Amino acid sequence: MRLSRRGLLRAGLAGSAATALGGLASGCAVPTGSTGRNMVLWYWDGGLGDTVVKNARARYDSSVDLQAIKIGGYYRSKLITTMAGRAHIPDIAGLKGEDMASYLPNADQFVDLRTLGADKYKSRYLPWKWEQGIADDGRMVGFPIDCGPVAHLYQYAVFRKAGLPYEPADVSRELDTWEKFFAAGERLRQRIPGTSLLTDVNSVFENVVQQGSERYVDKDRHFIGDQEHVRNAWALAVEAKQRKIVSNLVNGTPDQLSAVEDGKLPSQLGASWATSDLKNGVPKTKGRWRVADMPVRPSNNGGSFLSVTKACREPERAFEIISWMLDAGNQAQGFVDAGLFPSTPASYDLKQVREPDEFFGGQVTMDIFGPAAQKIVVAYNSPFDIALGQPIKDEIKNVGVLGKDPDQAWSDAMSKCRRIAKHLGVSY
Repeated sequence: MRLSRRGLLRAGLAGSAATALGGLASGCAVPTGSTGRNMVLWYWDGGLGDTVVKNARARYDSSVDLQAIKIGGYYRSKLITTMAGRAHIPDIAGLKGEDMASYLPNADQFVDLRTLGADKYKSRYLPWKWEQGIADDGRMVGFPIDCGPVAHLYQYAVFRKAGLPYEPADVSRELDTWEKFFAAGERLRQRIPGTSLLTDVNSVFENVVQQGSERYVDKDRHFIGDQEHVRNAWALAVEAKQRKIVSNLVNGTPDQLSAVEDGKLPSQLGASWATSDLKNGVPKTKGRWRVADMPVRPSNNGGSFLSVTKACREPERAFEIISWMLDAGNQAQGFVDAGLFPSTPASYDLKQVREPDEFFGGQVTMDIFGPAAQKIVVAYNSPFDIALGQPIKDEIKNVGVLGKDPDQAWSDAMSKCRRIAKHLGVSY
């Protein structure tokens, strides 16, 4: 299984990125974006559907030479470096969802999309996704591309053999709380020795946090990673370990992939894009999988945006291109091309996203992911969340993989968070 393109970046990179953009905000260089017919779009492999990009170039060819460039490697670092250098800055820039909060404090480096008429499109997009692209001062930096609603992916025959609910509707209904989910994991292990419901405790911890409306730092720049919503997620993750429903394997390793293929890891809490990871990583499991609702309520993992940089000399035309590329029809095409789950609910009823998926036994997976995307709650994402969430994620992983004492791990996580908060100027 390949590493997801939406994997979270580490705390050090997050800090350096924020610093670089902060320095850029004080400059006053002449924009160096497009001239005449040229307009440059930066994105990453899989960040937009190839068909949509091709059609956009053809649609606007008479007025704009749209140069769509896929940037490899550490995309955010390259974008920030280019903007700081004030040369060869793209007119339109993709912004990864996990990085979005770090761009918002420097909203003045981007065109406020509201000034270009973005508000008239607001009702067409998921409210929580729309809000993620807006800075604290109300300026709109990012226009929604995709999102990553999370569901329960499981192997039908293994669940049936274990005497568990196995039809999607039954799994959704009967495993709708964490207690029921954990109990199912215990029954699975008892009835089919050597199996685990989930790969690791981080899947529990991160999804429980993502189910709520709070993260690690609030709008007042105060650390809240020691509060009840995180403590509850931590406790549930520890409980998953203690009840032995998680494996000792590391996600993405050959041993983990073999366990998935052999039915020893027949279940995961995965975002919509994880369906592509399964297809690419364990193709021999085609037909074994089904999709059901995750316990309690859906969370989100991933999803990105398009922005117009201040270097763009034709922002109105750039926004015209963006709003067309990201309408409901084109987002549906992006789902077909690249597994980009639409942030436009009108897409969910379109024929091209409702094809039965043979990898999932002919199930129309949109029936699960579509409603899930519309139930995700609005949450404030701080530019300091990555840096102050990472020590906690690292320590719960130590509990799960290394067997570290949970109380000591929590204490160590809080000590690290205090040091990082002090360095970042976040009150603790």
